[in-house]
Amino acid sequence: MQMSDSREIQADRETVWAAILTPEVLKTCVPGCQELTGTPEEGFEATVVQKVGPVKATFKGQVNVSDMDKPETLKLSGEGKGGAAGFAKGAAVVRLEEAGEGVTRLHYDVEANVGGKLAQLGSRVIDGFAKKMADQFFTRLQEAIEGPANEADAPEAEATPGEAKKGWFRRMVGAGGGAA
Repeated sequence: MQMSDSREIQADRETVWAAILTPEVLKTCVPGCQELTGTPEEGFEATVVQKVGPVKATFKGQVNVSDMDKPETLKLSGEGKGGAAGFAKGAAVVRLEEAGEGVTRLHYDVEANVGGKLAQLGSRVIDGFAKKMADQFFTRLQEAIEGPANEADAPEAEATPGEAKKGWFRRMVGAGGGAA
C-alpha cells in the first residue's frame, strides 16, 4: 500500500525537523504507542497496541531514521512483530520545504506492508487502516508543534497520561524558535 500527502505547519523547518527527531514527540504521534525509547542515530524501539478489524495485537519493533539531509528530508522506516497477528512494516519519506515566513510544507510518501492474520483481512481494510494511521501521526505532529490557533484556547490542566497538550513541543523549544 502506498500513499502520499502534504500539510502546512505553522513553524519554521528547523522546529519541524527537531520535532520529528524527538522521541517524546514520536511517542505521542504514533497511534497506540505504549513505549518508545532510543535515539535518531541508533534507532528507536517501540511497543504499539493496535486493533485492525477484529485483530488486536501488541507490536514490538524497531524504527530507524535514515537518508537525513537536514532540514530537508529524512526517511522513517520500521517493522513490528505482533505474534500470531503477524507483522507490519513500512516507511515514510518526509520532505520539508519553506512555504512562507514561519510556515513549513511537510510532504510524506508512505509505503506499508502486513503479513500473517493481518494480511487475511483484505486490502480494503488494511489500506484504510494504514491511511488512518498516517493521517493521525501527521495530525498529531502538527498539533504538537502548532498548538491551538489562539493561546487562550490552550488547556490549563495537565494532559491525561498518554495525551500531550497541543503545542507542547513549540513551547518546549521556545515560541519563536527552532531547535538544533
